[in-house]
Amino acid sequence: MTPLKPYLIRSLHEWILDNGLTPYLLVNAHYEGVSVPKAYISEGRIILNTHPSAVTNWALDNEVVSFSARFSGQSEHIYIPVAAVLATYAKENGKGMMFDEQFGDDVPPDPETPPEKKATKKPALKLVK
Repeated sequence: MTPLKPYLIRSLHEWILDNGLTPYLLVNAHYEGVSVPKAYISEGRIILNTHPSAVTNWALDNEVVSFSARFSGQSEHIYIPVAAVLATYAKENGKGMMFDEQFGDDVPPDPETPPEKKATKKPALKLVK
């Protein structure tokens, strides 16, 4: 199965926009592969405005969120592995979803070897008088 998290991020992003609100992403800035402006990281996290008026080249697939945005007038390319997204929500009312840091492990584990079946006795009826 494909991971659930990117589908939730996409649908929440669309839902927030459909309601005329501003979608934000909360990102673990220290996650491997994250590329965001270091000056805007606070306590290992960064909050990004992902409204279409604030970003260009928006792309969200099953593995990565990427776009370009301006920070203090400088254009920056943002690259975020989906696993680094901690939350997506509307700026105006906070409605959205937080993701458990283990949410990326939503692919079911390989099935373990089934336990051996124990020999069971056949049921027996007993005559009671």
